[in-house]
Amino acid sequence: MAYNQILEDDTGSEHIIEIKDLCKSFDGTKVLKNITFYIRNNEFITLLGPSGCGKSTTLRIIAGFETADSGIVNFEGKDLKSVPANKRNINTVFQRYALFPHLNVFDNVAFGLKIKKVNKAEIKQRVNKALATVGLADYGERYIDQLSGGQMQRVAIARAIVNRPRILLLDEPLGALDLKMRKEMQIELKEMQRELGITFVYVTHDQEEALTMSDTIIVMKDGVIQQIGTPIDVYNEPKNAYVADFIGESNIVAGTMKKDKEVVLSSGITFECVDPMFPEFTEGIANLVDVVIRPEDFYVAEEKEGRINGTVESLVFKGVHYEMIVKSDDGIEWLVQNVDPSAVGSRVGLYVDPDDIQIMRRSELSPDFGSFGIKHPEARDNENREDVVSDNVVEEADNKPEDKDGEPEVETGVND
Repeated sequence: MAYNQILEDDTGSEHIIEIKDLCKSFDGTKVLKNITFYIRNNEFITLLGPSGCGKSTTLRIIAGFETADSGIVNFEGKDLKSVPANKRNINTVFQRYALFPHLNVFDNVAFGLKIKKVNKAEIKQRVNKALATVGLADYGERYIDQLSGGQMQRVAIARAIVNRPRILLLDEPLGALDLKMRKEMQIELKEMQRELGITFVYVTHDQEEALTMSDTIIVMKDGVIQQIGTPIDVYNEPKNAYVADFIGESNIVAGTMKKDKEVVLSSGITFECVDPMFPEFTEGIANLVDVVIRPEDFYVAEEKEGRINGTVESLVFKGVHYEMIVKSDDGIEWLVQNVDPSAVGSRVGLYVDPDDIQIMRRSELSPDFGSFGIKHPEARDNENREDVVSDNVVEEADNKPEDKDGEPEVETGVND
């Protein structure tokens, strides 16, 4: 059956959860600010962001452990506001597994079923199936202190799925594992989700986890959703400088666009790109943008006019590639990844294919506000302020038409 949807979805997929205008405050501080999104049935969706961004609070509201100040949380078309946590067909796996050390693995997994007074034969059948699903079929008689971290995580997941929830919430479940075990569990969790046909809502601050496992990623910052999309879309087409910087490593610099598919970096170098100007931009005027180039997308060659020419300042071997810092002649430091090393102190020229350059609107999250990257031209110092016409346009006085008094006319851009 298809549920009544309050949020549009052009794929036609049914929504198992819909959240609209959700707000939550703690001690007068807003941690969720009118967030809105939906979760499709059988989807693996990840809430991604740094500590304090509101992702775990969102998860706890869905689970019923927290109550929203305002907003709608619909589950299968029904408002969850008045439904207690134990009555929701939703289970949660936490970072700290909350297993009972005095019970063996079988009894830990069976605990919820015994509380519900399920008969013994069904308990045995469901527990054994859950343990087989997580790869622990022969571990029923072991106690928790006899298990590794990864095995304990599997027990926690088995205890959740044995109750046959429609949704499984996972709050940083791999945080206590070592790097190798985390990578293995990432693949196992995704395969498990496909096999079970359960909707997974996953919370993490680890970008690699999100990119590896998710069908959809929701990037959050300070209680606000910055972008929703597939891993490929979020990585290749970030909506703003924050997303570009948070998802993988990025070079984010100032640029201007006067026409479609051409961007001029703050250093004056012109590159072709595949992005058109934004609708609010004016052709022929230097409209200010953010330019994103991923480190792996650079080609390293000899110095040449039209390339980013500079000096290699550092070289680090990363296993599958070398990571270099190249300081260009205009003072910008570029992060470059290449399979062939260039010696520290050597001169190189960098260039990039047009489809590997991403153009973004400038925003309050852009580098000129000092959070990361370089500053935009108008934010470098006060003596340059007269060169700026508006937030989106850099004035070039020698190209402006003059008014009746002989002064250059000021053209203003449209703010984002």
